[in-house]
Amino acid sequence: MLFVGAGVSMSVGLPSWQSLVQHMAEELNLPREIVDNGDVTYQTLAEFYRLQAGSIGPLRSWMDRQWHVSREMVEQSRLHKLIVELNFPVIYTTNYDRNLELAFDIHGCSYNRIANARDIAAAKSSATQIVKFHGDFDDDASLVLAETDYFNRLSFDSPLDVKFRADALGSTILFVGYSMSDVNIRLLLHRLWQTWAQSGYERDRPRSFVFMPAASVVQEAVLGNWGITMLHGQVDEPSEALTLFLDRLLQSVQAQPDQNS
Repeated sequence: MLFVGAGVSMSVGLPSWQSLVQHMAEELNLPREIVDNGDVTYQTLAEFYRLQAGSIGPLRSWMDRQWHVSREMVEQSRLHKLIVELNFPVIYTTNYDRNLELAFDIHGCSYNRIANARDIAAAKSSATQIVKFHGDFDDDASLVLAETDYFNRLSFDSPLDVKFRADALGSTILFVGYSMSDVNIRLLLHRLWQTWAQSGYERDRPRSFVFMPAASVVQEAVLGNWGITMLHGQVDEPSEALTLFLDRLLQSVQAQPDQNS
């Protein structure tokens, strides 16, 4: 299964997290030095925004309007087309936007969007599942954005966490579009390793991979200790490196003999 991060959405023009931080600071009339001193993360700032505004709704509405790209941009994205063509049975994403769903629509492929327990029960097994692991703009309650939201997920016992653990135990996982400085993803990878280590069957664990644009001796060693193989690109530009990698992966898949023949 595939696990998709912000780098994939940024490849079609979505802004970085820094634009969200700037917007919140302006809305809250905060001095620039408070945001720039490094002590305040975007999650903490979003928590403060919720306290001041009474809900995350206005921020979600702004993000829904601003974090939107045209249908033409997704249609022209080779990266998104490759994700559809690779035909993963399950795709997890921490992105709130609907670019993956739009790519499936554009290329005429069916899918199940899953953002809550009700969606899990209603999903059809014949279509790719796109699991919105940190929520969806259509459902404020599903969003994992502010600090409390992340802390509430640390126990990994929400319906989507339970589903992920079940899916991950029997699947090879490929993580793409992530910075490995993202502590939430690192915690997810660590918990996955911990689950297998405590099971007594660690040698039977399916292999998992993280694609990064550039090699890193430090990351390769740490992730390798958790049973995650790091793959890296051959070009400097992150989205181009990922596109080339997925293109080679698709060619390899297509070259394999049909298991059903």
